[in-house]
Amino acid sequence: MDLNELIRTRRTHKAYAPAPVDRDTLDELFELARWAPNHNLTNPWRFRVLGREALARLKEAAGPEAAAKLDRAPTLVAASVVRDEDPVVDEENFAAASCAVYIVLLAAHARGLGGYWRTPGVLRTDAGRAACGIVDGERVLGLIHLGESRGEKQPPPRSPIEEIATYLP
Repeated sequence: MDLNELIRTRRTHKAYAPAPVDRDTLDELFELARWAPNHNLTNPWRFRVLGREALARLKEAAGPEAAAKLDRAPTLVAASVVRDEDPVVDEENFAAASCAVYIVLLAAHARGLGGYWRTPGVLRTDAGRAACGIVDGERVLGLIHLGESRGEKQPPPRSPIEEIATYLP
């Protein structure tokens, strides 16, 4: 699949087969994420694959109602970015790490996997951050749900180019 098609066909999936994504595939996704553009090569992104114990702690922190959504995908990855005292560098790092997350999603799609990037409220709590191993000095980007998706999704409508792009004289 060429890049244009890959970008246009990637979707957010919320239903998955039960098999987790194997470690070799995850390492391939993270290796590609390392190539996200980042000023001064700060490599600010962090990815933590949640095992059973970490997932149990996160579900406990989330509470019973929110915990069900954490069972949607067989593999969960907590994504974060290292903070910087310089506000300009901090903003650049956030943008770079967001690109790295998108690379993970796009590379997963290229391998026939589904993905879902979400930012549940539990990750904004001390207990949720601790469950995912996100330390002080890092900003949460969200959870990446990964696995073999069930079902196909049609693309949602997109804004016309005239609404999103301006050519200045």
